[in-house]
Amino acid sequence: MDIVKKEKILCVSCMEEHEVPMVKVRETNVFKDMEVEYEATYFYCENSDEYYADEEMISSNDIAMKNAYRAKVGLLTSHEIVDIRKKYGISQSDLATLLGWGAKTITRYESHQVQDVAHDTVLRKINEDPEWYLELLKRNKDDFTERSYQKYYESAKEKYADTKDEYLRKSINSQYVKYKNLHDCNGNRELNLEKVVDAINYFANSPKVTFLYAVKLMKLLWYSDALSYKRNGHSITGLVYKALPMGAVPLCYDLIIDLKDIKYELVDFGDNFGYHFIPSTDKSFPNLTEEEKGILDEIIIKFGNKTKNDMVRLMHKEVAYIETAPNDVIQFKYTIDLSLDKKINS
Repeated sequence: MDIVKKEKILCVSCMEEHEVPMVKVRETNVFKDMEVEYEATYFYCENSDEYYADEEMISSNDIAMKNAYRAKVGLLTSHEIVDIRKKYGISQSDLATLLGWGAKTITRYESHQVQDVAHDTVLRKINEDPEWYLELLKRNKDDFTERSYQKYYESAKEKYADTKDEYLRKSINSQYVKYKNLHDCNGNRELNLEKVVDAINYFANSPKVTFLYAVKLMKLLWYSDALSYKRNGHSITGLVYKALPMGAVPLCYDLIIDLKDIKYELVDFGDNFGYHFIPSTDKSFPNLTEEEKGILDEIIIKFGNKTKNDMVRLMHKEVAYIETAPNDVIQFKYTIDLSLDKKINS
């Protein structure tokens, strides 16, 4: 028995006014033919040595018992259902409407009623898959007021972005694991996606950088990491670069540019689309040191006004690119011959 608090009240057990402890005790009960153990709350009368409960405690203990059952059979607890609903900022009745259930269904599931497996599966699905929830919301738009729909839509869109970002990060990191101890491949630094995002946004926010499309951006990143490695013995980002026809390209670049804090617009060139990187709203770049920003500034001065073709041509002249077989990883050891410390003929 654990005492939660004591309060002087009229004890309904001995019918005298005295300090009555509120206590938590472990109880075992049978629910749906299954024995469950849970923590129950009672008042304890020391005079009569008896436990008793008020209406609120009776309800709370009932929920605790049913939650113990839910956990034992692998169903969401009432608290987990509440968390899922609050995650999307949607009301009980509106979530029930969205799922095509009775108006009070969610209210009951968040309290005394144990959900069936089918409904539990749906609730888990919307929790784990914000994209599915978002599509469900779009299909049922007419069931909500415009104000409610916009509120729920924005919340769901944000959760989808977070989930997508988490998936992208896991995918990227899984591809970089094998390079963790290959210091000549990663520039003597483990991949740091926060620095990658900040470096990209640093370039995108600079008014001195023009024509910032994907090909040029990849070269700016390589030159930044190469210069940092040559001067300091480590790169800025930990990116691993491969020698592709248009120069150095980071491993998983296609996933990296889709990270949620990187902003771009698709530009239609007729026969294909281009990724044009645009300024971010956050201009603090907290993951970059002042020294790293200084290196990026040097890269901006050297290459900020270069076109994609300029960057490809310059990259093709680099010893690091020339000495690397097509599609192989560019070794950072070649930065000893980096052209940045020499005169670059443009």
